[in-house]
Amino acid sequence: MPGIDDTLRAFGDLVRTGAILPQEARAQGPLRVGVDLGTANLVLAVVDAAGQPVAGATQRSGGIRDGIVVDWPATVRAVRQMKAELEARLGQPLPRAATAIPPGIHPGSSKAIGNVLEAADFELAEIIDEPVAAARLLGLRDGAVVDVGGGTTGISVLEGGKVLASVDEATGGTHMTLVLAGAMRLSLEAAEAMKHDPAQAGEVFALVRPVVDKMAAIVAEVLARFPRMDTVHVVGGACSFEGFVPVFEKHLGRKVIKPAEPLLVTPLGIALYEGAR
Repeated sequence: MPGIDDTLRAFGDLVRTGAILPQEARAQGPLRVGVDLGTANLVLAVVDAAGQPVAGATQRSGGIRDGIVVDWPATVRAVRQMKAELEARLGQPLPRAATAIPPGIHPGSSKAIGNVLEAADFELAEIIDEPVAAARLLGLRDGAVVDVGGGTTGISVLEGGKVLASVDEATGGTHMTLVLAGAMRLSLEAAEAMKHDPAQAGEVFALVRPVVDKMAAIVAEVLARFPRMDTVHVVGGACSFEGFVPVFEKHLGRKVIKPAEPLLVTPLGIALYEGAR
């Protein structure tokens, strides 16, 4: 997926540097915004009318747990701050945005996620399942997408663009942090920092491997009903470890593909909603 990987790397560069795509390089038409409210990270993505990344911002999350808003003021404040930051960079308002939820969460929690955007002064364009948003960016009409987030592992199976199954289980990056904290006798904050330290990635993955095995077992159980699905796409920040794909392939007996910048797939997919104006 070289074209998609290039798009993701370009977006990653924009997020990390605080840059924007110059006006002359953008497709004509309205900008679209995707807001990914994750357990570990909040990401706001802006794309042009052709789906090119234009700008992005991210913050650590503290007010969302497994698709449920647990700290309303902090979450709204963070989204407002990222919105204002990007509007200042772009020199124009961003009035409308879409967001996403883990598959299968309670309708009340889904409504609360939408309400966060409205409280942050966005008009709500769409709420979509997270793995379906990822599939939209990846251009998948047939296959399985696994979104491994901070709090949950979401699985969607698509055929001909239709969702055949959508499942979410409460195992994600937060569980890796808990295992790491227990194994190393660290605080959760220190374990989280260790988990994100590239120099310690090999040691960390060896310790959190049981969590990855559990994630793979969850996915294998869902995909057992779909033996023709021979390729699985994994996205989300918790799948960033180098050893993640081989473990999944061993459990699933299927080809597993991880794109560049897996954390940024879902927010970009959210921003690709139809009917922008």
